[in-house]
Amino acid sequence: MSSNHQIPSYLTPHATGPWNVYLEQIDRVTPYLGSLSRWVETLKRPKRILVVDVPIERDDGTIAHFEGYRVQHNTSRGPGKGGVRFHQDVTLSEVMALSAWMTIKNSAVNVPYGGAKGGIRVDPKTLSRGELMRMTRRYTSEIGIIIGPDKDIPAPDVNTNEQTMAWMMDTYSMNEGRTATGVVTGKPISLGGSLGRREATGRGVFVVGCEAAAKKGVTIAGAKIAVQGFGNVGGIAARLFAEAGSKVVAVQDHGGTIFHSNGLDVPKLLDHVAANGSVAGFPGAEAVLPNEEFWKVQCDILIPAALEQQITEANANHITAKIILEGANGPTTPEADDILRDRGVLVVPDVIANAGGVTVSYFEWVQDFSSYFWTEDEINNRLTRIMKEAFHSVWHVTEDKNVSLRTAAFIIACTRVLQAREVRGLYP
Repeated sequence: MSSNHQIPSYLTPHATGPWNVYLEQIDRVTPYLGSLSRWVETLKRPKRILVVDVPIERDDGTIAHFEGYRVQHNTSRGPGKGGVRFHQDVTLSEVMALSAWMTIKNSAVNVPYGGAKGGIRVDPKTLSRGELMRMTRRYTSEIGIIIGPDKDIPAPDVNTNEQTMAWMMDTYSMNEGRTATGVVTGKPISLGGSLGRREATGRGVFVVGCEAAAKKGVTIAGAKIAVQGFGNVGGIAARLFAEAGSKVVAVQDHGGTIFHSNGLDVPKLLDHVAANGSVAGFPGAEAVLPNEEFWKVQCDILIPAALEQQITEANANHITAKIILEGANGPTTPEADDILRDRGVLVVPDVIANAGGVTVSYFEWVQDFSSYFWTEDEINNRLTRIMKEAFHSVWHVTEDKNVSLRTAAFIIACTRVLQAREVRGLYP
């Protein structure tokens, strides 16, 4: 994708990828920022980018090198916050965009964080557990100069989990000479993790999905759901919708697309994925569909919960859903956004829909600092309240200014970030 923006020298001008999608979103919100628009270039430039070499000794004695990144997009409202992903297609452009979306997301739900993101360009399936541990520890040591409980707090993302965070916390703590539980979130409970964190992103998708359904006149009980990605986000959201009486009729992941007109048995499917690594081969499926047919499945609610740029102008016209809940970060391109809006499809943007994870990460961070931990009911109730308040604030702006939910969320978030930037001023 080409760009009309000033592109930094470290990106290829004609292949700016997800970063260019984010820049287009900032362009769309700029006319609504009033006098704060003089600061808008702040949002188009990451504050800090660290690119590191991550060498490890493989089990066979050979030495392997991997590219690692940590990008801090903005810290005007607080320390950086964002996940770390291990994926063979990770690029600097992608991590920049993800860090920027974290800035918007944290601000949209009014969590006192800035935006950050990290990643290693690796296929983790090609590494043994020992190799994964050594790579994680080396990466943590390399980025240790810019992370910390009051500087930048990593969390799990694609192909990372509680164990990854435990290794990161331990590595940072050993380098610091003290136990620093607050350096990461999404940790095991035994190391200061929070109850409800594992389910938080999927639960947030469900909560805002119910609010959006009420606005669109869609009854959750009996609603047909299609889910792309069946990991920690899509799987949990699917389970909660199924428990509420919805029918999860189609699921797609890296193993393929499965379908059942009367709804898949979600608990059994979750067990199957846990045992086999994908939805492929699930015996409870009525049919296996070509992957491109997933976007044509008749449904009321579509949940893209995999990777970015999945809904494009090539498939947006095929989507039958009344509501799209963006469980993934950046799954819809600006061109597809326009098509969907013209067709009357309500897109609940990632910066609201999947903000449950960072909200409960914030709860975990607060609990670590205070060394006082809440019950799961307290956490879920607080999460539900914050997600509902954020959704209704965005809905109010949507109606007031006649803009999409995405633009409304960006108006709220960018205003908060730039107000902080303006009041703080420039140093020196």
